[in-house]
Amino acid sequence: MSRSSLRETHVGTCSSMLLQQKSQRCKNQRWAISSIMLAMFCASSLPIFAHANEEPEQSTPVNSSYVYETLNAELAFPWSLAFLTDNTMLVTERGGTIRHLASDGSEISQFTPPLDDLWVSGQAGLFEIALSPEFTRNGLVFLSYACGTANANNTCLARLNWDGEHLVDGQLIFRAEPEKRGSAHYGGRIAFMPDNTLLLTLGDGFDYREDAQRVSNHIGSVVRLEQDGSIPNDNPMLANSAAESAIFTYGHRNVQGIAWHPEEQRMFISEHGPRGGDEINRLRSGANYGWPLITEGLDYTGALISPYKQLPGLTAAEFSWTPSIAPSGLAIYYGDMFNEWRGDLLVPALAGKHVARLRLRESLNSVGSLSEFEAQLSGESLQKPLELEEVLFSELEARIRDIRVHPQTGALYLLTDSANGSLIKVTRSTGN
Repeated sequence: MSRSSLRETHVGTCSSMLLQQKSQRCKNQRWAISSIMLAMFCASSLPIFAHANEEPEQSTPVNSSYVYETLNAELAFPWSLAFLTDNTMLVTERGGTIRHLASDGSEISQFTPPLDDLWVSGQAGLFEIALSPEFTRNGLVFLSYACGTANANNTCLARLNWDGEHLVDGQLIFRAEPEKRGSAHYGGRIAFMPDNTLLLTLGDGFDYREDAQRVSNHIGSVVRLEQDGSIPNDNPMLANSAAESAIFTYGHRNVQGIAWHPEEQRMFISEHGPRGGDEINRLRSGANYGWPLITEGLDYTGALISPYKQLPGLTAAEFSWTPSIAPSGLAIYYGDMFNEWRGDLLVPALAGKHVARLRLRESLNSVGSLSEFEAQLSGESLQKPLELEEVLFSELEARIRDIRVHPQTGALYLLTDSANGSLIKVTRSTGN
């Protein structure tokens, strides 16, 4: 039966029922009420019957301020993206593959990089890809990844060379110690300081959170290395013979976003909390960020992890989320396309399925020493140095793993976390 026939049949049925009720109105004084209700039912159900056989329209996110362009929708749990100098891209997938994509997202090639002891399971796998600040001269590319076995693994860092088609000459330059069990909380983000030293974020391994307060191991820390894996001669732990000399900061849970803020001259991080207590922090050499002694979150069971949100000598969060959004990356915006966002922090979220845009408070964005900063964060009337400006791209309804700013155009590139993950380009609408 056609849609029009179905609609006509339905209208005829309703009309007949109304006439029958009218003929019985003397026998039933409730005719007026029941007729009105029946008429309302018939009228309201007409659109349902009218569209019963139509194919549902595919929903497309709509936002008058942005244009979304899905460049590639065939990525398997993509984790990180790097723009090459020829305007192509390298995208890592957690399973161990790297996709070489053209500027329009089409695939040029895919390959498996030569990595020592890559381990893929749960959250473990291939993580970040980062180009050396001197890439145009030296062609160096850095990859972070989970290495080892189910019973003995941690985060590794490799240095490779880009030959124009593949990554070659893989060399392991750092392996976090000690080895641990399980497949969670690796950190794995990479960023470079102005002096070209490298920071690598590490996690607490989920079951090893107390070790995040022990500088005798790498768990729950951010390490600072030269690009050959050696230790910079001004690292903060060098004077402590019992400490791991690579440690730059410690007391972290699972740092999965890191970016340099050129105006603040500070490195910022985004960090997963437990059940609540996700954090944004700015890194200061040698600082202890408190996990698990201070936290604004609870354990996943609902149990209290710590009664303290602040303690002397520990650096409290500059911004936090409860409930958790699961921050999974970080970018500082310095493009021309959205110039009103200049200097803002863009934080992608897995559980939150959006990008949070944060801005430094003007009255609080200039702090000198670490002690001055800790004093600023102390007291009951705590005013966080960062404030949430807006929630972006929630209409995508996707877990967002990473966000990148194109160095020339200022367009945003998002990676969605899924077995059918996507690379999405975000530009400004021509009407805005």
